[in-house]
Amino acid sequence: MIEAPAVPPGRTTARNTFVVAGLAVALVVLCLVAAGTGQVRVPPAEVLGSLLHRLGIPAGPTPSAVQGDNALWFVRFPRVALGVLVGMALGCAGALMQGLSGNPLAEPAIIGVSSGAAVGAGAAIVTGISLFGNWTVAACAFAGGLLTALLVYGLAQSGGRAEVVTVVLTGIAVNAAAGAVLGLLMFLTDDDGVRAIAFWNLGSLAQASWPAVAVVAPCVAVGLAGAAAGARGLDLLALGERPARHLGVDVERLRLGLIVVTALLTAGAVAFTGIISFIGLVVPHLVRMVTGPGHRVVLPASALGGAIVLVGGDLAARTIVDYQELPLGVLTALVGGPCFFWLLRRTRTRSGGWQ
Repeated sequence: MIEAPAVPPGRTTARNTFVVAGLAVALVVLCLVAAGTGQVRVPPAEVLGSLLHRLGIPAGPTPSAVQGDNALWFVRFPRVALGVLVGMALGCAGALMQGLSGNPLAEPAIIGVSSGAAVGAGAAIVTGISLFGNWTVAACAFAGGLLTALLVYGLAQSGGRAEVVTVVLTGIAVNAAAGAVLGLLMFLTDDDGVRAIAFWNLGSLAQASWPAVAVVAPCVAVGLAGAAAGARGLDLLALGERPARHLGVDVERLRLGLIVVTALLTAGAVAFTGIISFIGLVVPHLVRMVTGPGHRVVLPASALGGAIVLVGGDLAARTIVDYQELPLGVLTALVGGPCFFWLLRRTRTRSGGWQ
């Protein structure tokens, strides 16, 4: 576990407040820039002016570009809003998993949510079912992710208890099985189905829309509220299971509740965007280096940091190459992999080497 430098409590509180406020301001600025960047360019001041005018506040300039207002409200704003929600969900879910396992290498994928969502989406694509119309793939992905997480927890239980190590090992086994099922689905389908499954697995915000935002927002809101409610329990759990029990924490109830919250956040995030890796792994790791291990700060800071990384990554994915959009999941993996390896080496070097 990465430890923060020792500083007086008063200075720690002030620093953490500054960090969270700074992340919030940075996210707002980045959203204004991202919403105005694209083939139809809109300056940040005009983006803000358009928002204020829609809120009934006649302040600031409105978009002067042809179709600028339509580009903002029908394309850019839904995409940025979905990026913020998905980034918050992945960042917070990663912090929860790391807190539950006591391991900064943990991430939501280890409990099978992402692989289960991929199987659900793949099954919907291959079978061609249309039970929920245009929402069928997203609904099946959400259901697959949530059911897989609950299956992992159920299989890991023994005598009414589920140890974290058992949950992780069960998650690895279920992930392997889900990967095999997904490979079988790709084998059974045609070329169009293979491309659709592959595109979903690469991750993208290209399908963002206001209805998608309306579906994801309640999932993320409930998940963030559940995470905040469990912050104190995670801090006590970091002392060890026995001390936590003596301090009044129902460890099994806390774990089950937060695993469900993690599954809800991750499944809601990947349902419309596909699999986007490394945000839930790297962002909480970086946050703990700055704020320390207290989850009352780590959880909101990780949510804001995840939103910043995802919105910034999506901005890069759709602007690096003219008239082309890179897969967001591939871009985050290309950047996140080396960053995480550097963080891992740095941590091990500071703690005395590899053990």
